[in-house]
Amino acid sequence: MARIAGINIPTNKRVEISLTYIHGIGRTKATEICTKVGIPRERRVAELTDQEVIQIREIIDQDHMVEGDLRREVAMNIKRLMDLGCYRGIRHRKGLPLRGQRTHTNARTRKGPARPIAGRKKA
Repeated sequence: MARIAGINIPTNKRVEISLTYIHGIGRTKATEICTKVGIPRERRVAELTDQEVIQIREIIDQDHMVEGDLRREVAMNIKRLMDLGCYRGIRHRKGLPLRGQRTHTNARTRKGPARPIAGRKKA
């Protein structure tokens, strides 16, 4: 099992797909990394040599912010918005959608499960 950026990536999948298990690497970046190292698209993680795994690790460390560092930076950006008290910060603080979506109905992902209103009768 290959361990890259503190994540055990699945061995039976293609390298391109298994790199996406790392937070901060999507399909585009994974393809870009594979071309830099010179790994063919159909190669599986189990077929990688130790040297190729080391090259992948080095490229990710040099060029990309992933996992803990990325999560920390995103959290700091959100905290900064909340401390500023700007519109987006206030929406984050209240747990409401921040990009102009309607909240009268929908928005259940952000707001959580619907809570019943006390004293209201069903019609």
